[in-house]
Amino acid sequence: MESARRQRGSAGVGELMQGGSARRKQGQAAAARPRRQQAGQGPTRARQAQRTQQDWHSCLLELADKLPQEEFDTWIRPLQTTGGKGVVFIIARNKYVKDHVAHHYMERIEAHLLKRGAKQVELRVGSGDAKAGKEAQGGAQAEAPQFYPSVVPKPEYTFDTFVEGKSNERARAAAMQVSVKISQGTSYNPLLLYGGTGLGKTHLMHAVANAVSEQHPQLKVVYMYSKKFTEDMVRALQTGAMADFSAYYMSVDVLLVDDIQLFPTGRTGRTLEEFFHVFNRLEERGRTLVLSCDRYPKELDSFPDRMISRFLSDMHQPLEQPDLETRAAILLQKAEQRGVALCSDVAMFIAERITANVRELESALNRVILDAGLFAEEITVEKVKESLKDVLPLQGRLVSIEKIQKTTAEHYKIRLGDLSAKVRTKTVVRPRQMAMALARELTSHSLPEIGEAFGGRDHTTVLHACKKAEELREADRAFREDYALLQSRLTN
Repeated sequence: MESARRQRGSAGVGELMQGGSARRKQGQAAAARPRRQQAGQGPTRARQAQRTQQDWHSCLLELADKLPQEEFDTWIRPLQTTGGKGVVFIIARNKYVKDHVAHHYMERIEAHLLKRGAKQVELRVGSGDAKAGKEAQGGAQAEAPQFYPSVVPKPEYTFDTFVEGKSNERARAAAMQVSVKISQGTSYNPLLLYGGTGLGKTHLMHAVANAVSEQHPQLKVVYMYSKKFTEDMVRALQTGAMADFSAYYMSVDVLLVDDIQLFPTGRTGRTLEEFFHVFNRLEERGRTLVLSCDRYPKELDSFPDRMISRFLSDMHQPLEQPDLETRAAILLQKAEQRGVALCSDVAMFIAERITANVRELESALNRVILDAGLFAEEITVEKVKESLKDVLPLQGRLVSIEKIQKTTAEHYKIRLGDLSAKVRTKTVVRPRQMAMALARELTSHSLPEIGEAFGGRDHTTVLHACKKAEELREADRAFREDYALLQSRLTN
């Protein structure tokens, strides 16, 4: 019996061992299944991540093609992406960036990614999965704030290549004086150049930068657009680097800022306030500032009064529309720079018909040169007429101050000379205010130029007339209807 019990016990242990072995095998098989499943999912997730990055790269290429480089580098390049199963997460480093991207770019980003096959696109702040969040934070930390000039002055823009005429001689002389004063170890602050588009402001600013850099290579010369200053400040705010931002601008010896009218601020805006502080601190240290804008300083409505007062009390010089002789000289010089033979008659023909600004002159000349090169033809007046056949009729319809004065006088049945005379009766004052307001709206002339055309009046008189006309358009139905009628006659 004992032997039988030992046999049964042995058999029981064997069964137990066999059962344990089977259970271990089952457990090992069960454990292997998730591993096999995970191993199968690995490549799928990798493919999804790769697809997300490919789609994002495609989106970046499209945005880089459509946005200015500084804008792209500031707002789009730092964004991170992650996602899976058709959902793409766009990761911004903070709420400030997220809100800006959502307002200005998210519609385009979402449209592109949905077109590429994404089912859903979400914009988040440092979210997504943990790994992506860490990568986003790492990317933010790795990107140290950079403050540098966004524009390298064009070497061909010098004082020698600037064609001087009555419309710009004072501005050129003032810009040259900046270089002279720096050579003497003194400042000439600030110089504000103002005038319409394409009249040479940027050329003169580049000329100052080139002259100072050549004569004083040890000085730090920074030329930039107002937009770049704003982007630098936004980047500094995003990264908590305002101290670095201020230190950079305080290290500048000569600061040239183009298009200051484009500062995107109101009277209490942060960007403009910071610019004003930079402006003051540089001036206190005897550094040089050269600024430009497209209008008379008093028309900088978004600027605080104290800044406008500073501009008006310091040196400010206008660049006006070039006269006929200057326009012809510009065409001859541009043609010579390109190695193209252009006779005086052809230059005069173009100059008589393209009157707005230098940029349009150069555009017309480029078209003429291109057509002549394509057909290996000599540039003649007839060939110019053919090349510019769609431009010249349009130029002929452009509104001039003389045309505005004549149309206004005829409408109100007053003498043309009354608009320029010292007559102050209501029957003349109202039409004069109307004409001045139309001249400001429909032409690129500055306030001083408009005042000169109306009997040599001061720019403040023109500004007052424009404001009065605006008030009358709001309050007086007859005046509003007359304004609309004259505007229609002049532009159609």
